[in-house]
Amino acid sequence: MEKYFNYVLKSKKDGNFYIGFTTDLENRLNEHQKGLVKSTKNRRPFVLVYYDVSFNQMSAIHREKYLKTTYGHRYLKNRIGEGNDSIEI
Repeated sequence: MEKYFNYVLKSKKDGNFYIGFTTDLENRLNEHQKGLVKSTKNRRPFVLVYYDVSFNQMSAIHREKYLKTTYGHRYLKNRIGEGNDSIEI
């Protein structure tokens, strides 16, 4: 059974967050750290602050879209517990 990971990275450079999903979390994190992802290459290094697992692609896509909403940001703020006023994408 294939797994899909939703994940949240926090940039150590600017303190902002990046939300994505993948089937290979370890490889995707390495791509972000090495600067191979266009949207995050200038915001390195990152720390993984949250992830969850889905067992079908549509659920993972839906979850990623939710995490990028205002309600999703509130959920993450409560889960991450860092007292952030906002989560910026």
